[in-house]
Amino acid sequence: MQILWVKGGKLLPVDTGGKIRSYNILRHLARNHPVTLLSYYGSARDLHYEATIKQNLPGAETIHTAAPEATLAQSLDYIFRLPSKAPYAVTKFTDSKVRSTVRQWLSARRFDVAVCDFLSASLNFPEQLPVPAVLFQHNVETVLWQRLAEVEASPLRRLAYRIEAGKMARYERETLARFHSVIAVSDHDRNQMLAFNPNCSITVVPTGVDTEQYGVAPPASASPPVVVFTGSMDWEPNLDAVEYFCREIWPQVLVAFPDARFQIVGRNPHARVRRLASPSVEVTGTVSSVADYLRAATVVVVPLRIGGGTRLKIFEAMAMGKAVISTTIGAEGLDVVHGRDLLLADTSSVFAESILSLLRDSMLRRRYEQAAAIQAQRYDWARIASRFATVLSEAISDFRANGKPNRAPALPVSS
Repeated sequence: MQILWVKGGKLLPVDTGGKIRSYNILRHLARNHPVTLLSYYGSARDLHYEATIKQNLPGAETIHTAAPEATLAQSLDYIFRLPSKAPYAVTKFTDSKVRSTVRQWLSARRFDVAVCDFLSASLNFPEQLPVPAVLFQHNVETVLWQRLAEVEASPLRRLAYRIEAGKMARYERETLARFHSVIAVSDHDRNQMLAFNPNCSITVVPTGVDTEQYGVAPPASASPPVVVFTGSMDWEPNLDAVEYFCREIWPQVLVAFPDARFQIVGRNPHARVRRLASPSVEVTGTVSSVADYLRAATVVVVPLRIGGGTRLKIFEAMAMGKAVISTTIGAEGLDVVHGRDLLLADTSSVFAESILSLLRDSMLRRRYEQAAAIQAQRYDWARIASRFATVLSEAISDFRANGKPNRAPALPVSS
């Protein structure tokens, strides 16, 4: 099948959860199907990116837009777009050149199926879709913005998040029904979206992991203990997570293990993150290999209080055979069980005690390490991409049969 994949923003470098998910599914799909990635991006023209993405994904096409990326420019752009009924997280990724290109390509029937990657690209698709179009929902965007508003301390930002959440709730509900099929990354997300619109067709294709890149590592020593968090450090949920951890959890760990180190591993650390650096807290910034830091970790923590979709960082750590402690929100939507694959903790005291129990008891830690590695192996990207291809094929068959959405049940992941 001929596949068109439309994504706003650069796909490279592959350094965020959404990029990791999209890139790995794309590269596996391209082994068996002709795939055209339409990658459009703003800010300065980047010829190196345009050449590199075509090398990585032959057939890729790029469009350079005028979308602002600098903070001040985005703030002014947000004010300019405030009267729009659509949320800013969508309108800032909408471009006339992209809309025209997508409309022309779909009208010419160049493709058997089109994929809208993230809700952000959705306004670039025409209202009347001449070929089956599938919306790939990495998150339930409404829930994400609602959670941002709930924990935001700044009154001005909290107001902006509430406005965005209100717009998103209306827009997401309407857009779910506009596409022939929707792909969610978890049963939890699917159920939330069906609550918004019970008449849309939603299939689950779970999150995966590169089991070659994140191979099982030898057990790490607990002397001195190294606790690791990974993620893009310019994303608000991650900022909130490490601030919460350093403020309420890490001091409790240091009482019992004063020589312990906490490593915050991820690109573009915000000033709020850089301020957390101390003799016991390392802020790495961009690193050449996240896997190297995970390999040396005694335990991995995911203290997220905001978020949506599923966190690839958990499966990456588990694939390397690492014991993981997460909040319930952090592990939301993943096929993991508390007390079997990882530990869940939703208060600072329970979170700290969970860390301490694993640092003190090497046998207990080893049991979680082994269980984590076994569970992660079930979610290799090749298997996930195969399920994704099945959903696209079913969308094509259903569209050709009657032009109506396919309401097939979620696809399970076999063991």
